[in-house]
Amino acid sequence: MRHSSLSPADLASLAQRIKTWGRELGFQQLGITDVDLAEEEPRLARWLAAGHQGEMSFMAKHGTKRTRPAELIPGTVRVISVRLDYLPAEVETAKVLGQPELAYVSRYATGRDYHKLMRKRLATLAQWIEAEVGPIGYRAFVDSAPVMERALARKAGLGWFGKNAMLLNPKAGSLFFLGELYTDLPLPMDAPFEGDHCGSCSACRTACPTGAIVEDRVIDARACISYLTIELFGAIPEHYREAMGNRVFGCDDCQLVCPYTRFTRATQEADFAPRHDLDRASLLSLFAWGEEEFLEKTAGSPIRRIGYERWLRNLAVGLGNAPWSEAVEAALRARLPYPSDLVREHVRWALGRQRDRRDKRIASG
Repeated sequence: MRHSSLSPADLASLAQRIKTWGRELGFQQLGITDVDLAEEEPRLARWLAAGHQGEMSFMAKHGTKRTRPAELIPGTVRVISVRLDYLPAEVETAKVLGQPELAYVSRYATGRDYHKLMRKRLATLAQWIEAEVGPIGYRAFVDSAPVMERALARKAGLGWFGKNAMLLNPKAGSLFFLGELYTDLPLPMDAPFEGDHCGSCSACRTACPTGAIVEDRVIDARACISYLTIELFGAIPEHYREAMGNRVFGCDDCQLVCPYTRFTRATQEADFAPRHDLDRASLLSLFAWGEEEFLEKTAGSPIRRIGYERWLRNLAVGLGNAPWSEAVEAALRARLPYPSDLVREHVRWALGRQRDRRDKRIASG
């Protein structure tokens, strides 16, 4: 059977099978929506005009392809949106944030990279559909193209926008990945998620260490620790460094304080289990990695994309915020000759902070 000859009843039945297949592939939820994102265009335009994207020029690079899926992939009439939980069981979160000598890595990045895993499963889903109806036009995306994944997920019924601009699900919080399958199959659509379940709660805005949530559902990326530690290529502005604390790759604060996070379920994906103790490693141990060790231990990890230089930059800031110790001061001094102006500048800043703490300790007896 070719999909061009499918009746509405056939398409409705296929949509139900697609949802069943999605669960079989490990997705926690799957919804289907159309490609109308007209209401998102003015919001995106205002955000870009305010400069909130910082150095992320790719946010404006593709024109309207981001808000008009059929311009990105011609023929697209539906988007199959999926979510996949990522929080490993028994991973320490708040405890690590409360121990400034440890390195906090955003919980999504302590295991293997999610991009390939999810794209492979979305491709498998498309192949199962084709086995039923013949060739279809499709393209799978996982945070890898000009796709408004959260807006599409909301339209597909997966959740609503929290005040931190994350997609929130009433039964799962926000600690999940999103992926999309653009297709030319005219499947019946799911109802959009209606309503705002945040109410008067503003825990996420209060908890943001740098005040990056400038309005409800509006993030100034230039102040966001995730942007500063991952997307920013140059020096981290000094006025944000202290607020970064021990966060060396990403930040989860606005998600961790959300009341709906208590409904988060541990992932069943072995690939997302922490590797190399990245969920609880000390700043000193990670700062001691040589470049070869960094490349070896971040193989297949989201961390690999920032490179060794920015990894040292971020860790230097963490060490500058850590309690004083001879070991910390010695580790920073050992990096002073490192052949990178970026690293050396952050190391000097961190050393200054450590020496100030040491002097105050001596003065207080």
